[in-house]
Amino acid sequence: MSATRSAPVFAINHMVTPKLRPQAFFELTRCLGLQDVEIRNDLAGNAIIDGMPAADIRAQAANAGVRIATINALQRFNEWTSEREREAIALADYARDAGAAALVLVPVNDGTGQKDGERQANLRTALKALLPILNERGLKGFVEPLGFEICSLRSKREAVEAINDIGGQGTFRIAHDTFHHHLAGEPALFPEMTGLVHISGVTDPALSISDMRDSHRVLIDVQDRLGNIAQIQALLDAGYKGPFSFEPFAEEVQQLINPAAALSESIELIKSKLV
Repeated sequence: MSATRSAPVFAINHMVTPKLRPQAFFELTRCLGLQDVEIRNDLAGNAIIDGMPAADIRAQAANAGVRIATINALQRFNEWTSEREREAIALADYARDAGAAALVLVPVNDGTGQKDGERQANLRTALKALLPILNERGLKGFVEPLGFEICSLRSKREAVEAINDIGGQGTFRIAHDTFHHHLAGEPALFPEMTGLVHISGVTDPALSISDMRDSHRVLIDVQDRLGNIAQIQALLDAGYKGPFSFEPFAEEVQQLINPAAALSESIELIKSKLV
């Protein structure tokens, strides 16, 4: 690895081990020698959706010596309605009280809101509305374009342009997801505007790109088809210093008996492949 480039900082998204209670998840992170975690608001019977007070999450994270990098996520953020505003405020309040640094912002992903002109306007409307909500609570917002063909925000360039247009550079960054980057086919990287990187692999040789789904996302190994190493290398070379957060969705990963060993193996593989 180049002596002039930062070593990668790894993090873990709770989706890796969704059945672990937060305290056990935080302890797993420290066991791996890592400090950064992403908690979620979509895990049934766990953390936020289970009604655990934010103060308890904050205390458990502090006791384990981990930092809550994000809460993942405000869904359909670019479909701004009064309901979405209420959701955003409640989630931002929770994030502030839990000691989280940022909210992940996930766009509409059902085939609606895709028309040229419409999607750009919707994005700007949402970002303008979110700006004071996040700023008043000292939070960042990580906009995560999704590579699925039905997504209303596939392009990182469109996200960056919208952030710049509304003067949101001090609050918003993009979340680069290696899976979605591969699916979207958009080669451009925006390292200076990237606040978080989600990493996962796809190894099934029979899948076409258009058929790849979250359920196919595993830990990165030598069979990876997404070019994770090249993406990580390029981001590091361009000066990105934020976390690379493991976010696999495949049941085979979530049901691992020894997730620490599997994560450690993937981390060491990635490190060994970087030059």
